[in-house]
Amino acid sequence: MVSEDIRVVVVDDHPVVTDGVRLLLRDNPAIRVVGSAADAATAVRLVGVAQPHVVLLDLRLPDAMASEIVAPLREAAPAARILVFTAYRDHAALQATLDAGVDGCLLKDAGATDLVSAVHQAAHGIPIFDPRVGERAAPRMRSRLHDTGLTQREYDVLRHAAAGRTNPEIAERLGLTRHTVTGYLRNAMRKLNARNRIELITKAAQSGLL
Repeated sequence: MVSEDIRVVVVDDHPVVTDGVRLLLRDNPAIRVVGSAADAATAVRLVGVAQPHVVLLDLRLPDAMASEIVAPLREAAPAARILVFTAYRDHAALQATLDAGVDGCLLKDAGATDLVSAVHQAAHGIPIFDPRVGERAAPRMRSRLHDTGLTQREYDVLRHAAAGRTNPEIAERLGLTRHTVTGYLRNAMRKLNARNRIELITKAAQSGLL
């Protein structure tokens, strides 16, 4: 049970989002935004220092997907509650983030009352999932992957490639051989009718996968 001001950290690479959250929360004396980060590495360091009660985490950051930093954030601040804060209720990456064990998901069109309520409830250990995401998220994600023909592993490799990682880096992160990573990327190119890595990422984004 939180018996002090609720400390919040906002992790988002769009300043307008961070400023908007500060604006929505500033009139509530029980909540303090104690910091913000625009990338995963900074977020983990900041959360470790600030020890917030609640982390509002964007689905995509310049150097990582949200699903990839849930564990590091938990290690940095074990008591913190992590809420995915996204504009995309049917983004293909959302299911992986939910599977990573976050404490809730809130859409960015939430009003001040909804945001304040979500922060309060999360800080007190109550799971918060926007009803527009909820149980409908998983079928949407699986359907989108099914439509493109991509397997989950091909998608995992693809999103790492989209984050700018090299094949050796992807192999290390996913515990695969470089040859296997190359094979997954070739499969993804074939399925999305892409001629090269750049075109693959572009077409994946157009399909709502990134």
